[in-house]
Amino acid sequence: MSKTLLKNAKVVNENRIFETDILLDGELISRIDPDISDEHARVIDLKGDLLLPGIIDDQVHFREPGLTHKGSIATESRAAVAGGITTFMEQPNTNPQTTTIEKLEEKFAVAAKDSFANYSFLFGGTNDNLEELKRLDKNACTGVKLFLGSSTGNMLVDNEEVLEKIFSNTEMVISAHCEDEGTIRANMAHYTQQYGDDIPIKLHPVIRSSEACYLSSSKAIALAKKTGARLHVFHVSTGVETDLFTNTIPLEDKRITAEVCIHHLWFSDEDYDEKGTLIKWNPAVKTAADREKLWEALLDDRIDIVATDHAPHTLEEKNNPYTKAPSGGPLVQHALLAMLQKEEEGKIGLGKMVEKMCHNPAKLFDLDRRGFIREGYYGDLVQVNRNSQNPVKKSNILYKCGWSPFEGVTFGSEIVRTFVNGHLAFDQGNFSAERKAKRLTFNR
Repeated sequence: MSKTLLKNAKVVNENRIFETDILLDGELISRIDPDISDEHARVIDLKGDLLLPGIIDDQVHFREPGLTHKGSIATESRAAVAGGITTFMEQPNTNPQTTTIEKLEEKFAVAAKDSFANYSFLFGGTNDNLEELKRLDKNACTGVKLFLGSSTGNMLVDNEEVLEKIFSNTEMVISAHCEDEGTIRANMAHYTQQYGDDIPIKLHPVIRSSEACYLSSSKAIALAKKTGARLHVFHVSTGVETDLFTNTIPLEDKRITAEVCIHHLWFSDEDYDEKGTLIKWNPAVKTAADREKLWEALLDDRIDIVATDHAPHTLEEKNNPYTKAPSGGPLVQHALLAMLQKEEEGKIGLGKMVEKMCHNPAKLFDLDRRGFIREGYYGDLVQVNRNSQNPVKKSNILYKCGWSPFEGVTFGSEIVRTFVNGHLAFDQGNFSAERKAKRLTFNR
């Protein structure tokens, strides 16, 4: 049966909350109306539950190829769908890195076979692959990723001449990890001399400091303004950086945009004593004052997108001393639940949350017919029960790494169903045996 009729949905879309029925026909939303009947459709009664557009996560690390002991496209996209994420954009710092068109297409081939969610990838820029980057079609993938601080692997772009050429030679969105390498290395040398490998985790935001972030992001923004490049600054983590971005023009007209991640909105440096290296991320989780400034910038539209930077590591790896414990953590299964919790606490409205997690990623990356609940758009939808006691514990964690920084939290919402391209991919704890995910296409 190719038609599915969703009855009694409370839709959150384009700053409206309204009750309606929705008819899915094949991959697409064919009709939105308060009273639909179709004798050829399978009927699902949502009983007044929320229905959101599928979440679009513009920054994940699913660890394939080369690091699949931590996670894979199959395992992590499955967890994503259970968390209401129907579309992901995966990063290039795998092994081998995604720095050639050949390696990019190899990833697409894996995702076509294994992914539970819609997918695309970012192409990694390096000091020596400018010619390959020039060959990349602007509709081939999400965009270009640059590490302006060597967060992971050896993808640091530190040749300023090359950097300016990259900014000058692509029409695609350049997404940048901005931390100043020189500042971090100096701080690291200072504390290593003092503590050896066992640096206290609470010094992580001192080593990877606000100054390191601001120095790098301000420099990237200046270069974008000079060259006219389309720049997107990933995982802004400091209050001081928020003033680098504007809310005076619509997103569609911005050449410089920003993202904030779930962990920087949820945790602060006060949590290091309890969570230790489990909340070691790059950029670092910083002060409660920084967190409040990030919320302010998100709500007043200087920050455009909420994402996860999902980056799993094994517990064994995370339990190493500071200098050997990798940065990153798993988040896709719980990101929407965390934001819904913040909505319950009065931090953000449902319409604004959907704007930042669904509408804006679709606009920013020019996605074809995604991110909105509209007739003629793909049926990427998430049903949410707001009256649930939903504890995060080992037994219900779906990440391959088997842990979550949210363990011990009880969320007040639950993801009931997730539709990917009109297909019921996740249904009350069960996954469909069929995978109907698609490679993202773009309107560029």
